[in-house]
Amino acid sequence: MTGDDRQVPLLELTDIAVHFGGVKAVDGVSLDLHQGRIYGIMGANGSGKSTLLGAITRLNPLTRGIMRFDGREFTTVRPHAVAHLGVARTFQTVRLIDDRTVRDNVQLGVDTVSRDRRDQLTSTVDEVMERVGVAAVARMRPSELSYGMQRRVEIARAIVACPRLLLLDEPTAGMNTAERDEVSELMRALQVEGFTQLLVEHDVPMMVDVCDYLFGMNQGELIAQGDPEAVVADEAVRESYLGKAAGNA
Repeated sequence: MTGDDRQVPLLELTDIAVHFGGVKAVDGVSLDLHQGRIYGIMGANGSGKSTLLGAITRLNPLTRGIMRFDGREFTTVRPHAVAHLGVARTFQTVRLIDDRTVRDNVQLGVDTVSRDRRDQLTSTVDEVMERVGVAAVARMRPSELSYGMQRRVEIARAIVACPRLLLLDEPTAGMNTAERDEVSELMRALQVEGFTQLLVEHDVPMMVDVCDYLFGMNQGELIAQGDPEAVVADEAVRESYLGKAAGNA
């Protein structure tokens, strides 16, 4: 358990497994996320991080396990129903529609919510684009933007619907140091507003700086969890993710 065990977790995963034939991409992961905290998952490529996010959003079918959101089981619901619960995500590889403008792409985030909320959210599209730093390119196409700027558009699309849980899959990939710092500040600002966030990222210093709680994964399993600095220093994590060089440092 993480956070205050007396509270119902916002997200509760119990013995989650995702197998692709004989490949155990995720195998027996159990974790809780509590409201308003920033969590991180670190691990080497192929450790199961993105597959786990796909399971949470119901894009990857479960082999076994139970998932609950705010106490309500959603193990077998369809992906659009997960969005209606209040879960949004960005992807490891940019997924924007290139024949639509930046503003149109952000607007698509509104279309994922239930109809009774769409009208009230439409007016926030421009506000969110300004906040994330893409307002100046609102009329451009994604292919005209740098990779880092495309990442920003994806983040804007994810948060425009005001999700209760935001899943960020390598949100700073392709960004320079200044851009990564800006995204870190955005994540902290979202936390102040009550957003719960689960971050997959290879930037270890950023994870330690931003996250309240960190999970270490290797070969589909959790191998460590707790205070970010303690997880990064964990011997099993250092060997599996940071490599032998780090273990000898």
